[in-house]
Amino acid sequence: MRIAVLSDTHAPRKWRACPERVAPYLRQADLILHAGDVCTADVLDELAAYAPLHAVLGNNDGRDVAQWGAPHTLELVLEGLTIGMIHDSGASRGRAARLRRRFPNADLVVFGHSHIPMDHAEDGLRIFNPGSPTDRRRQPHGTIGLLDIAGGELEQSGIVPVT
Repeated sequence: MRIAVLSDTHAPRKWRACPERVAPYLRQADLILHAGDVCTADVLDELAAYAPLHAVLGNNDGRDVAQWGAPHTLELVLEGLTIGMIHDSGASRGRAARLRRRFPNADLVVFGHSHIPMDHAEDGLRIFNPGSPTDRRRQPHGTIGLLDIAGGELEQSGIVPVT
């Protein structure tokens, strides 16, 4: 299963439509995860036209995103791999331990908020932030994440520059 991971798209200020360099990854995805701060539900509808979509609420998301069905946190089992999702994982210090407490059964936790891409494994938990494809802030590139899952294992993960 190929999963495209997005966060912090910040529509309509930063995302007016799917960026040209993001769309090919979405077309190849079996599933899309959005880790919050989509800001308008229209973007969720746009993403769901590419592949099935799961999203969580971010601190900038409006009521329409909640009405679309995005919860504050989410736990999924995909191809036997348990994934937790949350927008704001808190301070970097102690992040992995804090996320382990929040999602005790997770193999992988996807989060956003900082706009800083991260793919880190610690004590049996992988934490993954795709960064932002549209609001890179102090990062060198806008980014998305890609995950390949098979047989209950995360076979490959990566951060992909899209700007």
